[in-house]
Amino acid sequence: MFGAVPSLVEGVGAWVIDNAPKPVKDFAVAVFGVRDKVALLVGIALVAIILGAAAGMLARRRFGAVVAVFAGFGAAGALAAARDQRVSARTAAIAAAAAALVGLVVLRLLLRTGALGSVEEGVGGSRRRFLFGAGALLGLAALSGAIGRNLIERAKRVAAGRADVVLPSPAQALPPAPAAAELGVEGLSPIVTPNSGFYRIDTAFAVPQVGLEDWALKVKGAVDRPYSLTFGDLLDLRLVERDVTLSCVSNEVGGGLVGNARWLGAPLSEILDRAGLPSGAEQVVGRSVDGFTAGFPVEAVFDGREALVAVGMNGEPLPVEHGFPARLVVSGLYGYVSATKWLSEIELTGWDHFDAYWIPRGWAKEAPIKTQSRIDTPRAGAAIEPGPIPVAGVAWAPSRGISKVEVQLGDDAPWVEAELSEALAVDSWVQWRVDWQAEPGRRRIRSRATDGDGATQPEEISPAAPDGATGWHTVSIEVGAA
Repeated sequence: MFGAVPSLVEGVGAWVIDNAPKPVKDFAVAVFGVRDKVALLVGIALVAIILGAAAGMLARRRFGAVVAVFAGFGAAGALAAARDQRVSARTAAIAAAAAALVGLVVLRLLLRTGALGSVEEGVGGSRRRFLFGAGALLGLAALSGAIGRNLIERAKRVAAGRADVVLPSPAQALPPAPAAAELGVEGLSPIVTPNSGFYRIDTAFAVPQVGLEDWALKVKGAVDRPYSLTFGDLLDLRLVERDVTLSCVSNEVGGGLVGNARWLGAPLSEILDRAGLPSGAEQVVGRSVDGFTAGFPVEAVFDGREALVAVGMNGEPLPVEHGFPARLVVSGLYGYVSATKWLSEIELTGWDHFDAYWIPRGWAKEAPIKTQSRIDTPRAGAAIEPGPIPVAGVAWAPSRGISKVEVQLGDDAPWVEAELSEALAVDSWVQWRVDWQAEPGRRRIRSRATDGDGATQPEEISPAAPDGATGWHTVSIEVGAA
C-alpha cells in the first residue's frame, strides 16, 4: 500500500543473498541463471507458508505459542529490512509489527469461523478445511500482492524522475554503426545489444528506485578535494559516447551474460582529476545506494581504456534496472569489480585497505575480462540439413580487441580463420562467420579467439570462480542425411 514501507520479504531475500555460502550461490546461478532472485522469492514464500501451516494447526491448542512464532518472524523481517541503508530501524520495526499483528488477527478469525476446523472434526476434516481456507487466502494474497507491487514499482519509477530526463548532446558523439559491423547472419547477436535484452546480474533483491531530487554522487576518501555532484552537475560535465562490452564473471564459456552497448557518460579520469589524487590512492571503490561495493585499480582509469560515470545507454537515460541515474562502466574488467550500478559514492583507498563486496566471498580482487568467443548459430543440439550454412558468433576482449577468430568444423577438421565484422571500438565485441558445406553426420564445432595482444583463448577448461571461465566454446549438431 505504501511505497516507503519496506518489504519484509525483500529484506529477508537480501539477507540471504549476502550471507548464503558460496556453493549455494553458485548452485543458484547455475540452475536458475538470471531468475535466481525469483526462485529465492518463491522459496521464501514456500517456507513461510509451510511454517505458517504448521502454526495454524498448532493454534487450536496453544495460541500463545503461535504468537511467539509470528513475533519471531516479524523480528527476523525487521532486522533484515533494517540492513538496507535506505530504511530506518523504526520504519522496519513498524512494518514488521503491523505484518505480525495482521497475521495473528487473520488466524484468529479463521479459528473463530471454523475455517481451520476443530478438534472434534478429526484430522481429515480439519485438514480439508485448512487447505481450503489457506488456498483461498493464498490465491487472494498472491493476486493482490502482484497487483500491489506492480503499482508500487510504477509509482516509484515515476517518482524517480527518469521519464523527465533529457540527455544533453555529447561533446564526443559516435557515428552510427557502419554496415560492415553487422554480418547479416540470422541468429547472430546484434552488434549493439538492445537495452531490453542486455543481461542483468546484481545483488539487489529489488531494483533500487532512486529519486533525482535526493541523489548526489560523492567523491571522497584519499583525495585532496572531496566534493559532490548532483545529477544536473553530472549532465553539465563533458559527456562522451563510447561502445563498450560488459561481461559478468559468472558467464560460462558460450554463455549469455555479456552484452555490448553505446554508453554516454563523463570520463572517470576527469572526475578524479578534479578531486586530486595523492600517492596513496590505489583503488577506486564504487558504492551503490543499497551498499553494494566494487573496487578496481586506479591505473585502470588512466591507462587509456574507457572508464565512465555513465548516464545513458543506447541513446536513452539509463534504464532503472541498469543503474539509473548513474553507474560505472570500465572496459576490460568484469562487472563485479567495476560496474557499480545506482552509483552513490566513488571512494579512493589503498589497495589493501578495503575489500569490496565479492572479495571476502571468494572471488579474485583483480579480474580482467578473459578473451572469449561464442558460437551463436547453429545452436547446440540443432538438427540441420546438409549443404551450405553459415557458422557465426561473437568474440570479445574489451580494451585489447579481437585480431582473429578460428573455427574447427569437426573433430579432425583443420582450424579455419573466420571473417570478422568491422569493430566499433577496441572495447567492443565483434561478429564472426565461416561459410561451411555441412555433410551428413554428427559434427562438433569449436571456436577460439585471439586478442589484440596476440594471446589466444586457452583450451583448458576452468570454472567461472574465482576470476572467469576459460575454454573453447563447443557445440554438437546433427547434420541429416541428404
